[in-house]
Amino acid sequence: MPTVADLARALETAAPLAYQESYDNAGLQCGDSQAEITGVLIALDCTPAVLDEALSRGCNVVVAHHPVIFRPLKSLTGATEVERTLLKALKNDIAIYAAHTNLDNVRHGVNRKLGEKLGLQNLRILAPTSGNLAKLITYVPPTHTDAVLQTLYQAGAGQIGEYSDCSFRSDGVGTFTPGSATQPFQGKPGQPETTAEQRVEVLLPLHRQKPVLRALQQAHPYEEVAYEIVKLENENQEVGAGMIGELPQELTPAAFRQQLRAILGVPVVKHTEYDQPIRRVALCGGAGSFLLNKARAAGADAYVTGDLKYHEFFGPEGDLLLCDVGHFESEQFTSELFQELLTSTFSSTFAVLIAETLTNPVRYDF
Repeated sequence: MPTVADLARALETAAPLAYQESYDNAGLQCGDSQAEITGVLIALDCTPAVLDEALSRGCNVVVAHHPVIFRPLKSLTGATEVERTLLKALKNDIAIYAAHTNLDNVRHGVNRKLGEKLGLQNLRILAPTSGNLAKLITYVPPTHTDAVLQTLYQAGAGQIGEYSDCSFRSDGVGTFTPGSATQPFQGKPGQPETTAEQRVEVLLPLHRQKPVLRALQQAHPYEEVAYEIVKLENENQEVGAGMIGELPQELTPAAFRQQLRAILGVPVVKHTEYDQPIRRVALCGGAGSFLLNKARAAGADAYVTGDLKYHEFFGPEGDLLLCDVGHFESEQFTSELFQELLTSTFSSTFAVLIAETLTNPVRYDF
């Protein structure tokens, strides 16, 4: 049976912990990483009520979007809901795993799921990151180039957008003199050697640098492998905050807000006044006020997010339709995302269930 560690690896392959924000605390929150999984319950938040549901449905793992442990704990006495949640989980051998801003920040994460639900096309990241890519350059005898590249691809290199197994190679000549204690792939110790080589280049996510270099060392035929890591400042179109896309056809602001209410199941949408047609839509699940200027700069007709403050509605008035649909409501489809990811990875080895317990603390009166 798969273990909690296997589940963590699957989730961190889809949403690497390296892509979480500095303030975040994604990953395994509590529990035995070597415990075998009997079932997984998915929720936006992990609460004592969610743990009760997990117990009743035979699940010993809860996967949540929001971390239970978000700030450092000074005690574990049950004085707060966070402490009560952790104590209940520990007493009942339930592991809690959270994928938060790392799942927000990947291209196929929380915001893409919301964009798809809203029917947006040509979805792309609104605020791509930079500084997390590098170029790996190495030099390989032509007879081994394909084998080395396949190993690098499997270790996580060579991905550009929707294209995998990407590389560049060029022919050249390498020179070297093996030392007396060497066993060279070609040539003899102490004698200068000239040989045909190929310069091979692949794109490398920096968080995969160590495993990719290990793979390179294992696959390369040389005793001493020459390579270069060149850090890039390119924008990473696979990682970043928010999403932007286009509606299949223009809608009036009123029709767009009605569509938001219907798709998200929200009774109200807080919004600015705006009288232009809506076609290009930017969005950010959760609290997204920090992306408002990015949405305006990208030419969005509407920006959909949650947790907006009163004064934040003043700036964009007349520039775009600013919509606050609520934090929970904008992230509610994250549970489906988790379920799809885990069922595709683990097939039918254990049940992957979406919690029926409502964790949204916000209520509306009319």
